[in-house]
Amino acid sequence: MRRIYLIRHAHPDFPLGERRCVGGRTDLPLGVLGRMQASLLPTLPELRDLGAVFCSSLSRARQTALPLCPSPRVMPGLEEQDMGVWDGLSFREIRERFPELYEAREADPSLLPEGAESMDAVRARMHRALLRCLRESEGDIALVSHRTALASLIGRRELLLHGSVTVLRANEEAFEVESVGLRPCPPLTRELGEKLLSAAAPGERIEAHCRAVAAEAQRIARALPLELNEELLVSAALLHDVARSEKDHARLGAAWLRELGYPDAAAIAERHHDWSGGTIDEAAVLFLADKCVREDRRVTLEERFAASEAKCRTPEAKAAHDARRETALRLRDEINRLCARRLVE
Repeated sequence: MRRIYLIRHAHPDFPLGERRCVGGRTDLPLGVLGRMQASLLPTLPELRDLGAVFCSSLSRARQTALPLCPSPRVMPGLEEQDMGVWDGLSFREIRERFPELYEAREADPSLLPEGAESMDAVRARMHRALLRCLRESEGDIALVSHRTALASLIGRRELLLHGSVTVLRANEEAFEVESVGLRPCPPLTRELGEKLLSAAAPGERIEAHCRAVAAEAQRIARALPLELNEELLVSAALLHDVARSEKDHARLGAAWLRELGYPDAAAIAERHHDWSGGTIDEAAVLFLADKCVREDRRVTLEERFAASEAKCRTPEAKAAHDARRETALRLRDEINRLCARRLVE
């Protein structure tokens, strides 16, 4: 009995962050979240000893397959449903240009825009591609494809989330669904945090900053006479700036961590920019560690805030900056008091 692992590609990089009708004509690469999702796939034991890895010709599928195999085979027929004149348009554009059909499809998804591929056609080519993959390989295999394409074979569209894995058992030309929509979510260790940071690829400077902040957070945590989860703290610190190039990066980065299945790390990373006070916990330590590191160097709080003050362009920004500095200074003094020494400058 062979097993077929049907993998929906990881999250693509939507232009301007606007969701689109991404069908078989629209070729988008993975975004940061998608690269992290794809990097988690090899953590599933079932995906470590595959006879072959196949994917569609679209970039988001090929890039999702790469962590499983350095040279995945492109198999014609695994592409997403062609959505005709809607393909590649944002859903805002579709609502504006095709309001009646857009509303009608809410009740009846079988209604299709002009030039779109029928579900029967998608199902037929997917089935042919699946059989060909089996014929041209041995052992268990993985197929990286797309939501509607995979749903044409197994249904359960709502469970086919980005980066999810569905397992089929194959016996000759008969297939049985074993499980649907598995999502790899191993424990978040420091090693996994490093792997996710590398996969996110925010840039050398940001990666160096994240590693320096993680080291500083670990130094502070080990000196404090408190019971802190050091592994969780360091992992969150490694990933606190994965969205640094985006607007509201702390919130967005935390949202990505929650999507990956790590809500505890998300809650810590989300507060690294602004800590509102309270109990000294992992979030407090990360907040202070982040303020003690400029680029990848340890600095005093005075140095750090003097450098960042120049970026304040409005009175509101200056007020927020001053409040953040006062919070950091109070936290520094409290941590130094608990440690009974000058731990943080």
